[in-house]
Amino acid sequence: MNKLKLGDKAPDFTLPGVDGQTHILHNYADKNTLVIIFSCNHCPYVQAWEDRIINIQSNYASHSVQLIAISANDTTEYPADSFSEMIKRSGEKGFNFPYLYDESQNVAKAYGAERTPEVFVFDNTRKLAYHGTIDDNYEDPASVKEQYLRDALDAMISNATPSVPETPPIGCTIKWK
Repeated sequence: MNKLKLGDKAPDFTLPGVDGQTHILHNYADKNTLVIIFSCNHCPYVQAWEDRIINIQSNYASHSVQLIAISANDTTEYPADSFSEMIKRSGEKGFNFPYLYDESQNVAKAYGAERTPEVFVFDNTRKLAYHGTIDDNYEDPASVKEQYLRDALDAMISNATPSVPETPPIGCTIKWK
């Protein structure tokens, strides 16, 4: 499995979304910043960060930032992560970003994703500018001291390089077939 490095181009994808649409990387060419988050339904780390992810999309949409969540888990072993359950979860939580299903797991492998949630932030040329975790405290939003994803987005909006371009992703492992 490849592991994307800073400066690498975003691997292309064509994936079904819970909105009934097919999503392709180049559909987001008009966005200055693209955030790909490998996610799923059942992981307690993802669940702990979901509201923050929704808030980040809300707060940064006007800055031409688009978040996309992709679930690649093996749904035979983890039926809570099935496409029908993804549709349900998106509706229940009010996701304001595309939630895509990587049934083949080829997209997760192309990105070198290993965890849920795992964040990949790409600039307007779709080169990787930040990779890692959302912030430094999944358990308690009030105790967050380092907002890595927000800091990376703020830097990119200012045409700067993120001061912390990589952090270790924290979360469940992707459940491979």
